Amino acid sequence: MREYPKQTPHSGYHWDGSDRRFFEGWYYRVTLPEKKQTFAFMYSIEDPIGGQPYSGGGAQILGPNDEYLCRTFPDVKKFWATPEVLELGHWGETNLQGPVGYLDPQVFQDKIQQGYQATATWHQGILFDPGNNNYCRWQYQTEPIYGWGNPDVQQQSTAGWLSFLPIFEPGWQILMAHGLATGWIEWNGNTYKFTNAPAY
Repeated sequence: MREYPKQTPHSGYHWDGSDRRFFEGWYYRVTLPEKKQTFAFMYSIEDPIGGQPYSGGGAQILGPNDEYLCRTFPDVKKFWATPEVLELGHWGETNLQGPVGYLDPQVFQDKIQQGYQATATWHQGILFDPGNNNYCRWQYQTEPIYGWGNPDVQQQSTAGWLSFLPIFEPGWQILMAHGLATGWIEWNGNTYKFTNAPAY
């Protein structure tokens, strides 16, 4: 298991493996002040046991000038996430066989034609809409600056100590309040390169 700086409690995947209804989502954002643009990446998994009417995953990107890209990933067996820390991904189109999981960034770039992988410090993916040929590719690393709470001590849960009790677990958690992202995002042929861009 990898460890990440400024990691908050409850950062891992919460599905318990049962067949009860389940949904979990994640949100990443990068702001480019000099371009006056923001990219927001939203991922979700629903009923990951599979075989249910709503089983599947999704990826949405809100891009420059409020442009939008969305893809679904119906095969829940190609979704992966870790219960201990913030790590997740979904493979769409690929010829890779075997267990799914985090890939070396170069292997991901070479072998995954559609999908994403995201951790507390690395974010990478490619989505393509065959209906209008719009696409997005991205690779960037993030240096966490603030998790939740005093940055010089162990990080806290968004809802404090009550969130450790299952009955009080909030519907959302802040996993990183502020970080600095460096890398690039390619949106329909336009490449946005950035260094130390505000991110969360």
